[in-house]
Amino acid sequence: MDLLKFITAGSVDDGKSTLIGRLLYDTDSVLDDQLEAIQRANRKNGDGTVDLAILTDGLKAEREQGITIDVAYKYFQTPRRKFIIADTPGHIEYTRNMVTGASNADLAIILIDARKGVVEQTKRHSFLVSLLAIPNILVCINKMDMVDYDEETFEKIKADYLRFSQRLSVRQLDFIPVSALRGDNIVNQSNAMPWYGGPSLLAFLETVDVRRAQGREPVRLPVQWIIRPQTDEHHDYRGYTGRIASGSLAVGDRVVVLPSGQRSTVSALEVAGSSADTAEKGASVTVHLADDVDISRGDLITTADSHPELAKEFVADVCWMDKRPLDTTQVYLLQHHSRVVKVKASEILSKIDIHTLEETHEDGFALNDIGKIRFRAADYLPFDRYQDNKANGGAILIDSRNNLTVGALMVSSVE
Repeated sequence: MDLLKFITAGSVDDGKSTLIGRLLYDTDSVLDDQLEAIQRANRKNGDGTVDLAILTDGLKAEREQGITIDVAYKYFQTPRRKFIIADTPGHIEYTRNMVTGASNADLAIILIDARKGVVEQTKRHSFLVSLLAIPNILVCINKMDMVDYDEETFEKIKADYLRFSQRLSVRQLDFIPVSALRGDNIVNQSNAMPWYGGPSLLAFLETVDVRRAQGREPVRLPVQWIIRPQTDEHHDYRGYTGRIASGSLAVGDRVVVLPSGQRSTVSALEVAGSSADTAEKGASVTVHLADDVDISRGDLITTADSHPELAKEFVADVCWMDKRPLDTTQVYLLQHHSRVVKVKASEILSKIDIHTLEETHEDGFALNDIGKIRFRAADYLPFDRYQDNKANGGAILIDSRNNLTVGALMVSSVE
């Protein structure tokens, strides 16, 4: 069954958690013990109904403050599709949490309060979604019940967002007027908004096309392990295993191994212990090559006619996730798939003012900062641009002093 991974994002109190709670509740995806826990929590809305937002507020601090802090993941399915939802924080202080939750999403739902319209946080989250190369944005204009389900209000907010979105890189943009509290246009179409002729939220989620043209994606297979049984039965067996990050691989393909540049041909493939002629993106595969090639964990197998550039210097968009600021004199560890290389940040090129989304050139790079940084690595790395191939254009930065993940990198250029 098809799987859709999506996030919800928006300003504080725009109703993200309520929308997810309503979606789960109205699709009968809430277990009996969860319903009992909601009743025991005794958190009510203004009209006395149970606050469904508590379904996603897993931390005690979230329940006490009525805000989302951590990324809350929820799972449900309908006869047509499976879903993974990431409810991300609205507070600017938790930008790193939002980036973490959005990194693997196929779709972003941006919530806008119908009473407030497009605000700074709307633009901020939309910018992050664009930066993370999420191709589809659905704008849910929420709390329509608070503006008497007024069509003119919906159209004005839609026009304002469309003007702003011209600055973003988005493949598909859609709009739905909803009331998460009342359930309007969440699972079923609302009788209160006869002027809206589009699908409900659930109908949209079940039918939106987020498939990428895998046949045109370049092959990227990070090697995780070398299999050499060296037994009498498998004396000459040599397999290279990994999960295909993008594209598809077939027997007979001419391949190149990076960073060494050695070339060979795929002689056989194994998927789930059985021989296969082809293997698609997402498959865990064992590759056999026609030649004895020196391959190590962390190397990248790709096709000879479409391989990434090798570089020791590169520029990346970085979201800083550590309380300790970036230190340009410190050696960090960069993990790209299963490969770990020492790197240094040679120059902070610019930062994004998270309030205005304008570029600045201030010194220092601290918690939740986002900007462009030039890095120099101790060895060559086979990167794609993140916007061209997310699977091979992202990496994480690790502080070697304490092994904490301190930054999320999205490569914008190699030098």
